[in-house]
Amino acid sequence: MADITESILLLDNGSLRAAATLQLRALAARLSNLIGVEVHAVSLLHSSKVDPGELDGVKAQTFVPFLRAQRELGIHRFKVMPLFFGPSGALVDYLPKRVLDLLEDGWEELEVNIAPTLVREGDLRVAEMMAKLVRDKISELGWEKPAVAMCDHGTPAKAVNDVRELVARQLAEILSEDVSTVRACSMERREGAEYDFNEPLLENLLGLEGFEKQVIVSMLFAGPGRHAGVNGDVAEICAAAREGSLQLETAMTALVGSEAEALVAVLADRYRGA
Repeated sequence: MADITESILLLDNGSLRAAATLQLRALAARLSNLIGVEVHAVSLLHSSKVDPGELDGVKAQTFVPFLRAQRELGIHRFKVMPLFFGPSGALVDYLPKRVLDLLEDGWEELEVNIAPTLVREGDLRVAEMMAKLVRDKISELGWEKPAVAMCDHGTPAKAVNDVRELVARQLAEILSEDVSTVRACSMERREGAEYDFNEPLLENLLGLEGFEKQVIVSMLFAGPGRHAGVNGDVAEICAAAREGSLQLETAMTALVGSEAEALVAVLADRYRGA
């Protein structure tokens, strides 16, 4: 029997684009069906600013207001299912601080548990999803052994970058017979030598030897937004690179969130093991 004293959240970082919230809701509904417990689609920030008219008339939920509303229903225990690949600062810094604020505000019964993130050593499933999306793009375009630039957002946290590098190694092994090379890169980075681990940037990788002709940009992004969505930042970087080269061709894969069945299976495992 489901524990009605605990609320389950599928949590993303949040976006000002409606498509991100709609995808989060669809994944939460799938996860609910799989584990037999209601899962709420909640963003850490931003999404509540989206016009509900773009969200089937239902306002997006964000973390702190959602918890407060649940408290009014007598719910004090929460399990957070992160739609994050690795230990982002949003999870290990910002979210715990908000929980501490609520505890210090007199909510002594509050308990928040965070399940493991999507990528784990020895679990190839995120890389396998990405490999499928690369192969789908190769089949669509008819390219033969293109290069793959596996792109994430970029991060100030070395631990998150380590996750990117792990996925890139896994992806390279899985695609060894399908592509010429796989290289991890970032969409953007902070200034300073201490953040050099984000290199190379996608804009600098495109056009380099091995990446000067047919390049598939494999998107290590869970959902759409201003970075990874239609006409987003990554698409603009690719377009600018093509303008500077007569022979460069680029194509972006779909996002990991598009592999809903496989992604929700990973989330269900994280739920059961939390």
